[in-house]
Amino acid sequence: MSEKLRVGILGGTGMVGQRFISLLENHPWFEVVTIAASERSAGKTYEEAVGGRWKMDTPMPEAVKKIVVMNVNEVEKVAAGVDFVFSAVDMTKDEIRAIEEAYAKTETPVVSNNSAHRWTPDVPMMIPEINADHAKIIEVQKKRLGTQRGFIAVKPNCSIQSYTPALAAWREFEPYEVVATTYQAISGAGKTFKDWPEMVENIIPYIGGEEEKSEKEPLRVLGTCENGEIKLAKEPVITCQCIRVPVLNGHTAAVFVKFRKKVTKEQLIEKLRAFKGAPQDLKLPSAPEHFIQYLEEDNRPQVKADVDYEKGMGVSIGRLREDHVYDWKFVGLSHNTVRGAAGGAVLCAELLKAQGYIAAK
Repeated sequence: MSEKLRVGILGGTGMVGQRFISLLENHPWFEVVTIAASERSAGKTYEEAVGGRWKMDTPMPEAVKKIVVMNVNEVEKVAAGVDFVFSAVDMTKDEIRAIEEAYAKTETPVVSNNSAHRWTPDVPMMIPEINADHAKIIEVQKKRLGTQRGFIAVKPNCSIQSYTPALAAWREFEPYEVVATTYQAISGAGKTFKDWPEMVENIIPYIGGEEEKSEKEPLRVLGTCENGEIKLAKEPVITCQCIRVPVLNGHTAAVFVKFRKKVTKEQLIEKLRAFKGAPQDLKLPSAPEHFIQYLEEDNRPQVKADVDYEKGMGVSIGRLREDHVYDWKFVGLSHNTVRGAAGGAVLCAELLKAQGYIAAK
């Protein structure tokens, strides 16, 4: 019998679900034993249910091909065979909120890639290197849900991962005003160029809901956990534009920052390179050894050269220079479906296991 925790993937046939499947192949702590999806996929093997829609660069893992897909709405049945679940379901926000809470109430922890619970007050929204201590709020949530071990934790939006880590690294210099423009890959919409030919040689200057998330979610991640609640950071104030660009994987951000304290370029770069958190201290399996790399070349970071830094779990920063309106400006890059989606959720689950929140049933 495997000592690994038994994992279920809710919404396992979609692009993020597929990324979960590929990242969890041969994971040292977790083993995918259950895949749940919509009623139309239920009863088919995973291989049959996905058919020609496998979107990952690597082949579908042999270990999951013959798993018979379950109906995600049969909550008790799905929950019975797993220790915890990753959620990547494609439903309305209200439906997602309800189904994730239903799984939590079966005493099954839920680590979600979805946005539905990001603003539920007692649900931690975590970038593990930045706010691992926010897990404390889970105890408040369990009291509300009436559970012993069931809860929900979420990871933030993919668009904020390319600049929020830099703001966290520079906290002591007190960044107070930020202007960011994100250039977001099509996989963030669950698409490839084959699915979305109109994106070839095209830019769309609108992504529904992204700008609000990009402005507000960093303040929750950078906030503090006090007296059973997450207090939002008051600064920096962030304004953002989000643009869809003809790139498959990798969200780039062009960012301008004002600081309350005087700081040199050398100090900023040193803080980026030295920045680490609980995942590095605990040596979690998916943790990048170096969370943030700083690239000196004028033409970096580039998607083709840098998106897979630290297997897609690291963040690349470059072009840091003084600005004549703001204090400093830089360009950031992160992998939107690895660090920004499934990989960030896997790292979150590893942290929660290390902290004792996720264990075998």
